[in-house]
Amino acid sequence: MGKRIFLFLLTNLAVILVLSIIVSVFGLGRYVSPEGQLQLIPLALFCLVWGMGGAFISLLMSRWVAKRAMGVQLVNGQTGNAELDWLYNTVSQQAQVVGLPMPEVGVYDSPEVNAFATGPSKKRSLVAVSTGLLRTMQHNEAAAVIGHELGHIKNGDMVTMTLLQGVINAFVMFLARIVAFVIRQRLDSRFANFIAFGIQIALQIVLGVLGAMVVAAFSRYREFHADAAGAQLAGRGNMISALQRLKATVEQVDNSAPALAAYKISNRPAWLGLFSTHPPLETRIEALERMQV
Repeated sequence: MGKRIFLFLLTNLAVILVLSIIVSVFGLGRYVSPEGQLQLIPLALFCLVWGMGGAFISLLMSRWVAKRAMGVQLVNGQTGNAELDWLYNTVSQQAQVVGLPMPEVGVYDSPEVNAFATGPSKKRSLVAVSTGLLRTMQHNEAAAVIGHELGHIKNGDMVTMTLLQGVINAFVMFLARIVAFVIRQRLDSRFANFIAFGIQIALQIVLGVLGAMVVAAFSRYREFHADAAGAQLAGRGNMISALQRLKATVEQVDNSAPALAAYKISNRPAWLGLFSTHPPLETRIEALERMQV
């Protein structure tokens, strides 16, 4: 846990450092004119740099962070371990079928029955499965899970999620600053700056929560497409069987690395389902049963 917290802090410090340098070099932080007028274009550029920039820097670092946060051990198909070599060869075969460059393949030591895909592009992706999944699932079920993760890569889900998160981040910053500026202009108090800043922070929190609901909704939507990919690569019955097995092990899901939650095949439901990155397993199974093959 301590290692994951350290990596989380390191990643965020790197993001802040890089973006602070960009903002400083290009003078993007000066969006209020000397006459005290709010300049919307400089403000929009400032918000885009912080909103989109932070999301994309995190994406660029995602594979490196995931390997270290989860303790992923890469495999190459020549380990001499039949299970690990099967994993590598299955990823290789499925990647060829869907026309993907070979991703890195790894295993992380965890009792959770899970797998995830991450990486900044199709050419620099990673598929990792837990030791719990390899112990619990039969090969046909595990192959369906692998197909699900390759579906995320094939569909470009990591980039799409990053774009969506970046746009929402920028919009939240933009709107919060406009509202705070207008309120500041109408206040006649020596505490006006303090009040306006407090309103800006409060708005960013509220709008950020609403934005997180939008991101979670999109994440749930794309899970159905990844399930369909797993069904096409390994068979619909195997994909359904894999999800049914996950139903019995959902309480073992490890949520200590929340940045990877959306890219795993399974995750525990969040508050009222509004912040859940995955639909209920029952709903996903029903969708597969209705799927035309």
